[in-house]
Amino acid sequence: MKRSRKVVVNIVNYPRNLGMVSIVVPVYNQEEYIEECLRSLLKQSYTNIEVIVIDDASTDNTVSIVKSIKSPKIILVELPRHVGFSGAVTTGLFITKGEFIAMQDSDDISHPKRIETQVNFLVEHAEKELVGTCYLFSTDNDYFEKGFSNWIKFGDEIINVYKNGGHCICFGTILFRGHVFDQLGGLNRELYLVEDYEFLSRYIMNKVQVENISEALYYYRIHPNQRSKGMSLREDTE
Repeated sequence: MKRSRKVVVNIVNYPRNLGMVSIVVPVYNQEEYIEECLRSLLKQSYTNIEVIVIDDASTDNTVSIVKSIKSPKIILVELPRHVGFSGAVTTGLFITKGEFIAMQDSDDISHPKRIETQVNFLVEHAEKELVGTCYLFSTDNDYFEKGFSNWIKFGDEIINVYKNGGHCICFGTILFRGHVFDQLGGLNRELYLVEDYEFLSRYIMNKVQVENISEALYYYRIHPNQRSKGMSLREDTE
């Protein structure tokens, strides 16, 4: 008769750089938009940042454009093969050194005060561990429509939405405490287009305290070649 093995999981507190924000930018064939994206991050009022660009084996000029931006804050990782959004994001998450981690889609833009506002929120609300923001939709020529009227929620309503299988945090806007990733891990590569939802739902179901900021601090670009950004885009365009 075989005895069952008892598995003991130790939660390790990995050292992180206090005050630093590690911004993870997964990118695949975004030569048209990656420079504007990265420059919006380099213009942040909160300057203690590292920008981790994970190139998912792009076949256009994305890598050359990233290399042309001379900044010690940018860390470029070129994956040897295409692994998909989840794999690229999780690779970036493992590289992060900051006390805080932020996400950024490679075709979107962050408001100059975005990171500062989110860090201040978590500093002032010690019980919270992850915070998203509202956003404006963006085309190549204009910004329009604050993107929270249909689906972004706040306070206790967020937990209720995820308990019922809904989605109400825009993944590209989130900033969270690094120790949460160290404990709960990254995105699930077995999923497609709903990996951001599963990530947030898993964190919330593991008692991670979350909130959204009502201020629009992110510009969510709409263009013909964009990767459908999880459940968020589908709900916003219904």
